[in-house]
Amino acid sequence: MKYGIAIRNMGPQSNPATFRACGRIAEDAGFDALFVSDHLCIPPDQTEGSGGRYLDVLAALAYLAGMTNRIRIGVSVLVLPYRPAVLTAKQIATIQELSGERMILGVGVGWMRPEFEALGVDIRKRGAITTETLRVLHHLFENRDALAYRGELVRFPAFVFEPHPKRPPIWIGGGSSKAIDRVVKFGDGWHPMERPAELKPMVEDLRSRMRAAGRPDPEIVVRRALKLDDISAARARLDTERDAGATYFILDLGRYSDETEFGRAAEIFMGKIADRK
Repeated sequence: MKYGIAIRNMGPQSNPATFRACGRIAEDAGFDALFVSDHLCIPPDQTEGSGGRYLDVLAALAYLAGMTNRIRIGVSVLVLPYRPAVLTAKQIATIQELSGERMILGVGVGWMRPEFEALGVDIRKRGAITTETLRVLHHLFENRDALAYRGELVRFPAFVFEPHPKRPPIWIGGGSSKAIDRVVKFGDGWHPMERPAELKPMVEDLRSRMRAAGRPDPEIVVRRALKLDDISAARARLDTERDAGATYFILDLGRYSDETEFGRAAEIFMGKIADRK
């Protein structure tokens, strides 16, 4: 199992000094990757815990790429319907290029209706926009001299897609049947929210479908909080997630107060809980 950690790109902990320190702590602790979360327009009644302050995830990843060397950098998850497809592809390619191909792209359809309204996006089309954007991403990363594209929602003429690094792995979020269909067609991993008891049969079915489609087994990614003051219980929880099919565990520390608290938790997890054999 691989281990990632979520870094707060929201609230007071997203100040430059703390954000930078947590990125370096995560790398020094030996995590495989660090992850940020996506919101753009928080409504006034949804600000508890963040104050409505969110760093843009793609700009934040570019920043983290420049002040780390080894650790992978990811988003859990990027809400694809919020952003124009071609512009998003260019931003992703830029981060992937400048980070030395360390990016992980988790994607989802989104859920916060006021955020869609603030951005002028029809929430009823979020699934269709997500699927179309995934097609565009594959199209552009597979063609350096990008061929013309004519989809139902996106169309563009041929153009040179540079920089042209290797496409980052794409993890599809969500547990709906349509989300699973997107994993089979477009994904390198599945990033569900389901708990272990629900997860196991779904993982088995997904792996079967991937193999039938001639595709390799996907990464199965879970993001959870753990009670780090009970080492035995935390280890048992990891075993349960692994038995359910998870291959990648993202530690979510919630609302840590500062880099000292973040660092202490990261050290406990990697030193006493994570199995790195």
